[in-house]
Amino acid sequence: MAKLSEAKPATLSACAQLPASFKFDKTRLESAENIAAGKLGAGAQTTAYNAPEHCLVKGKMHERKGVNDQDFAIQFEMRLPKDWNGRFYYQANGGIDGVVQLALGAHGGGPLTGALAQGFAVISSDAGHTGRQNPRFGEDPQARADYGYLAVGKLTPMAKQLIAAAYGKAPDRSYIGGCSNGGRHAMIAASRYQNDYDGFLIGAPGYRLPNAAVAQMWALPGWQALATPGASMTHPFNPSATIANLNTALSPAERQTVATAILGKCDALDGAKDGLVQDTAACQKAFDLNRDVATCASGSGARNGSCLSAEQKTQLTAVHTGGKTRGGSVLYSSFPWDAGISAANWAQWKFVNSQILDPAAGYIFMTPPRSIPNPFALNVDEAYAAIYATNAAFPESANTQITPPGKFSPENLIPLRQRGAKILAYHGVSDAIFSHDDTAAWINRVNDSQNGKAAEFARYYPVPGMAHCGAGGPTVDQFDPLTPLVNWVERGVAPQQIIATARGTGNAAGANAELPKDWSANRTRPLCPFPSKAMYNGSGNIEDAASFSCK
Repeated sequence: MAKLSEAKPATLSACAQLPASFKFDKTRLESAENIAAGKLGAGAQTTAYNAPEHCLVKGKMHERKGVNDQDFAIQFEMRLPKDWNGRFYYQANGGIDGVVQLALGAHGGGPLTGALAQGFAVISSDAGHTGRQNPRFGEDPQARADYGYLAVGKLTPMAKQLIAAAYGKAPDRSYIGGCSNGGRHAMIAASRYQNDYDGFLIGAPGYRLPNAAVAQMWALPGWQALATPGASMTHPFNPSATIANLNTALSPAERQTVATAILGKCDALDGAKDGLVQDTAACQKAFDLNRDVATCASGSGARNGSCLSAEQKTQLTAVHTGGKTRGGSVLYSSFPWDAGISAANWAQWKFVNSQILDPAAGYIFMTPPRSIPNPFALNVDEAYAAIYATNAAFPESANTQITPPGKFSPENLIPLRQRGAKILAYHGVSDAIFSHDDTAAWINRVNDSQNGKAAEFARYYPVPGMAHCGAGGPTVDQFDPLTPLVNWVERGVAPQQIIATARGTGNAAGANAELPKDWSANRTRPLCPFPSKAMYNGSGNIEDAASFSCK
């Protein structure tokens, strides 16, 4: 397999003088200051690890007036370690952007390290709009395009030149990574900016984000029909407002009943009954919701947590199968059955975020932009068509901007493989917003397009039980995917597995409250490249990754 030369370290030679001396088109550095080594962040957001001594640079690119006379710019921060490893890391952020997150380059649940701590120069940005402009920045065509793909294209050459000004040389190797929308940004870069990066770290990629949002809203009326009529809850972002309380549509006890039934049919398929479903593909054949979960008797009060009503089974099956328009178009993707359906994050996405976050799709992903004041009444067929629509003001559809389009499709990666660049993807199998099935389909398409050679440069590592981007679930979600990616790119060492750890009581980065009580606090497992899976060797400590092999 092709490999690229190894990065060479250097020492920071400029910091405070950068705002006055650095020149780049349509770029203004606002500040630069030395930051002592130590933990970064505040409160619950404080890192569990020490960042090295570094220079923090803040600035803006492409300041302009946009629609409704609003001020737009691409705001960024860059952290340049004093002792630099010669590598650049573009931290692609999640959600709908709008916030310059701390440029740490961390991955996995409860990360214990990150790109900055490992010596990378790291950049983070708001992708061209502020949080106050969310979601209506989507009314501005340029802001839409920046969010979709152009911010990466604009920031990357500037960041590399800033690195050269700070260290006296440009980065030897460049990496980009993120989770959720950040994973989408990294996937877009692998298609649109293939020559700018050597390694692409793709976490839970929402690479069909508009489709996923519409599919979430498609499911809302079905959930509402199952929930307590008229029940409401306080809006998470606005204490003076309320939203529908859909949590009774499928209660925690009922979700645990489903999870227990899934484990009953699928847990031992990998040779060990350990509360994890490693053989996801076999589980989809082994588990049947209608057969394996008891059906509640009809009548008031029959739902007691140990069964599902016939209507609940119909709705849950439809959601896992994937929604369609009235015309038969598939909205997004299927979702696999996995034990992480018990996780609180699963319910958060299905019952809460579908009401308060996904309606932003109207402004950001539809042409023309629109408000969705009542997602329960969404005309799904019109919404689906609007994702692909264009007009004079928006000559690019949201689908073109958000999803790797046309000649930039995920499969068109032969030049990347030939150059020696690498892609490492991971995704929680119990992710409730972006589906493992969609990422698995993507890597299969890549493999088909490469005549079965995808593993030479692109590998996907499912994480059983993990919710969205490491947000809980019965799982081992603490892992470092960046180190194996660097070893693959620069040393030619392909990652046969990635070791992941459970976050039990006493974990330095915070315990995962949803770990089963009979698990070791520091259980380890190998994350295996799809389609292989972790199989028990037949002997050895069941809490230890060494007792499992990828097969």
